[in-house]
Amino acid sequence: MTKLTTIPSIVAVSPNEFREFIIYLNDHLAENGSPEVGYFQPMARNASIFPADREAAFLVGLEVPVANSGWRRAWVARTPGGKIVGHIDLRAHPDRFTGHRCLLGMGVHREHRKRGVGGALIEYAKRWAASSESLEWIDLQVLTSNLTAIDLYRKAGFQTVGEIVNMFKLDNQYLSYTTMNIHMNYSP
Repeated sequence: MTKLTTIPSIVAVSPNEFREFIIYLNDHLAENGSPEVGYFQPMARNASIFPADREAAFLVGLEVPVANSGWRRAWVARTPGGKIVGHIDLRAHPDRFTGHRCLLGMGVHREHRKRGVGGALIEYAKRWAASSESLEWIDLQVLTSNLTAIDLYRKAGFQTVGEIVNMFKLDNQYLSYTTMNIHMNYSP
């Protein structure tokens, strides 16, 4: 695929558009564990759907102020016709005393990968986090076998800080988990 000459617009996910976002997300997750793509989420192949309890917490988190427990922000990349072609979200760590850090999650629709959408989403989220008064670090976990994603994160400035070998056993295979992060520089 060729790189896009223009990156789709990146807009915040609003509570009113949340149902459309979940439909997109479940379509994205349907590929998880497929022979063509491999695993990109620690979910069994036959259960790769966004869980209802996490969906409810995600929606509530969109309204929680940053630095408060349970906050979350999400953005989607949309084509000029309005189709969602990628997403990225930042969310609070579940542990106490981690308000200066956040977790990143993202994905790009199968028809728009390797076209610059993922890089644009990461840069958008990094700028947003850097403009926050409380966030200093962005952390992420990625399946170690997802070399394409790890390469994208490295190009965006993330550094590998650890790996948990055989963290998951899914569909009779072991998958390791790599942790990466980036420090937000606040120089204007």
